[in-house]
Amino acid sequence: MQIHVVARGQTLPDIAEAYSLSADVIEQANRLPNPQDLVPGQAMVIPISGQYYWVQRGDTLYKIGRRFGVPPFRLAQINRLSPQTPLRIGMRLYIPPAAKRPAEINAYIEPDTQLSEALRRETEQASPYLTYLSVASYRVRRDGSLQAPGTNQLPAIARRNRVALAMVISNQEEDQFSEEIGHIIMNNTEVQDQLLANIIETANRVGYSDIHFDFEFLPPPDREPYNRFLEKAVNRLRPLGFTVSTALAPKTSRGQRGQWYEAHDYRFHGRVADFVVLMTYEWGYSGGPPMAVSPINEVRRVVDYALSEMPANKISLGQNLYGYDWTLPYRPGNPPARGLSPQQAIAIAARENVEIQYDPVAQAPHFNYVDDAGNRHTVWFEDARSIQAKINLVKELGLRGISYWRLGLAFPQNWLLIGDQFQVVKKR
Repeated sequence: MQIHVVARGQTLPDIAEAYSLSADVIEQANRLPNPQDLVPGQAMVIPISGQYYWVQRGDTLYKIGRRFGVPPFRLAQINRLSPQTPLRIGMRLYIPPAAKRPAEINAYIEPDTQLSEALRRETEQASPYLTYLSVASYRVRRDGSLQAPGTNQLPAIARRNRVALAMVISNQEEDQFSEEIGHIIMNNTEVQDQLLANIIETANRVGYSDIHFDFEFLPPPDREPYNRFLEKAVNRLRPLGFTVSTALAPKTSRGQRGQWYEAHDYRFHGRVADFVVLMTYEWGYSGGPPMAVSPINEVRRVVDYALSEMPANKISLGQNLYGYDWTLPYRPGNPPARGLSPQQAIAIAARENVEIQYDPVAQAPHFNYVDDAGNRHTVWFEDARSIQAKINLVKELGLRGISYWRLGLAFPQNWLLIGDQFQVVKKR
């Protein structure tokens, strides 16, 4: 696969001709919202095997081969060149595809009481690229009973696509994580026993194979009680054939302060759970100032810390499938930023005729525009380049895979890249 960034003045037919493809193939693969009016800086995936590289000043076969992990003599052979032939600036070289490595890919889904048709379609389209489909969430009540989400059609979709269902258990109440409910779960053994019994009954009835604990905003003193509960859950669930996973806040040190962090013990979870999901997103969030949602520099800091506490094969890297549109100027207490999909972000840039910029530090796309009412906006979102940066991190550090929050926001380029570079592990 090739990631192509639109240059000023380029059209879809221009790009198609450069890659010897039809414009329709590129449009359909990317589900382009703006095929007639591409915007400078827009990234798209070119659906070819391998990729092309255009020689730049100072390039040699050795340098290019080292960059792409291909021996120089092999590059010369594929491109019918003599190894001693000087390369011309602008010459197009074909780079063969790299070997795929196995990876587990998870995506959360958050259905209401019923699965909408749009969400069903998005789930069907993503499922061939998934190891797990994590249904969020079964909310624990104070007595250990569960408030269930809608699961209609999900077991059938999972079976058709050999996807394992994960049952997400949370301490949410009225769409907020509840400190009180979390404290009860961690410290009341009767509630724990009732909760585990309810989990087992539901998991067997619906067909879940992984039990995924997403307990957030726990009181800091509940760190050890959470560890004890997790160990109790594993000892109860694993002999019955279930795996157990957890979601962890994005920490960069063991002693990091804050109620979102202190009760999450990376070392213990990494030892006891089958795997963990690092929630490496929401640096830019709806109620905060404009910035990248998952800047690669911050994501790497979290992963580096996690690797000091657990093995790489236990770590699933969290990744957002969305961005935000902030109205400026940002002030605390302003109305929250509007969430949007990468496709919606591109459509806005096309409508407003603005160039998409790319931050080299965060490795994330963004742009500014002014709406019809004269309000200034900043949009940060994800594109093929920002996702490729995370894929590269997973491959570089040997992580277990990637975990996406959440299905329902169209991002076709992401799934093209996953299918191109990973052999997705299937559990069924």
